[in-house]
Amino acid sequence: MLKSRVLILLGICFASSAQAGLFSDEEARKSIQQIETRVQTLEDQSKQQTQTILDLQGQIETLNGTIRQLRGQNEEISHGLQDAEKREKDFYVDLDTRMRHFESQEAQAKTAETTQAADPEDPSTEDRAIEKAYGLVKSGNNDDAVKALQDFLSKYPDSVHTASALYWLGNAEFGLKDYKSAMTAYRELLKSHPRSDKAPDAMLSIAICQKSLKAVTQARETLRQVVSKYPDSPAAAKAKKLIAESR
Repeated sequence: MLKSRVLILLGICFASSAQAGLFSDEEARKSIQQIETRVQTLEDQSKQQTQTILDLQGQIETLNGTIRQLRGQNEEISHGLQDAEKREKDFYVDLDTRMRHFESQEAQAKTAETTQAADPEDPSTEDRAIEKAYGLVKSGNNDDAVKALQDFLSKYPDSVHTASALYWLGNAEFGLKDYKSAMTAYRELLKSHPRSDKAPDAMLSIAICQKSLKAVTQARETLRQVVSKYPDSPAAAKAKKLIAESR
């Protein structure tokens, strides 16, 4: 199409040239060559533009395909999020139900424990209290042990465990280096339960407290009392040894 137009123009130019006698054959050939060159250049540019347009169309198609794919993925993700939200909601509903159940059970257990603890006549409550206090003494937690044993003696003054509670109270106070309080507990044991199997050790512990307080003469006299009152006890054997070492 472009060539046809150029040839028509050339024909007009040649016709005009022939009539006017302005161009020679050589000049005409040069003009034709120039025009053909320009035509070829225009054709090349046209082809290049056409190819560029085709490339752009291909890229557009590719982008459209990518967009469609991304839309599909977006829909899948959206559905997945909805499912995840539903599962999460169901999980928390189930968790809340379980927590409420456990809280109810815990409240019932606390109520039962409070009711049981409020009954001072229940032997099992008394036994648990002394076992807990002894556990504190055994673990070396003397501060809490003193509080627990004092509380026990206050709640159960006539308990079968009173002698043991007084002895362990003295040991816990001794562990805190509160020797005067320790001696008070040991002496209360000797006064209220003189025949207790803890009595010899309590008297021996009084002597050790007196020695710790630098009351050496009193300590030696107490050791002699241990040997005199409880001659066959392990405490008497220890007292003899301490008397011998103090000479």
